[in-house]
Amino acid sequence: MNEQVGRLAGVLVIEPEDLAREFEVRLADCSKLAVRVAYSVVRNQPDAEDIAQDAFVRAYRCFRSLRDRDRFRAWLVRMTWRLALDSKRGDRRRGAREDAVARLAPQFGNAERDVILSDRAARLWTAIDELPEKLRLVVVLAAIEGHGTRDVSALLKIPEGTVKSRLFDARQRLKELLR
Repeated sequence: MNEQVGRLAGVLVIEPEDLAREFEVRLADCSKLAVRVAYSVVRNQPDAEDIAQDAFVRAYRCFRSLRDRDRFRAWLVRMTWRLALDSKRGDRRRGAREDAVARLAPQFGNAERDVILSDRAARLWTAIDELPEKLRLVVVLAAIEGHGTRDVSALLKIPEGTVKSRLFDARQRLKELLR
């Protein structure tokens, strides 16, 4: 009986070295595919390689908990694709912010505009830092990162109405702090 338990325990317990070796083998099989998937979304080779590298790191961290290791290739591709989409969305939001700043350019000279904008940004971030954490988190996710109220609700696991209420409260407090 003890022999059977010992053999069963040996099958269930995977040594870290074996796990690392298995990960390396599976990664070698599909690493180029991950880069191609990322490139198909972002259309920039260095960014695609960075995204794929990030996917490899995340995959390594979660590899132990992967239930069906035969599906590693699909899992890595899906993870890479999602990271690439997130990166592209972030670039789009960043571009929109830069366009908004560029629209202010005709009003001021370059040096003057830069000083005014950096002062405004510093004052705004100081005010945001003074908010309670639950309000600060909603403001950063919704107003700065550009997530919709439904997305923020899902991320924070709170009702959408609560997100709207906290966003309203945060804006009111920011108005008071920035006066």
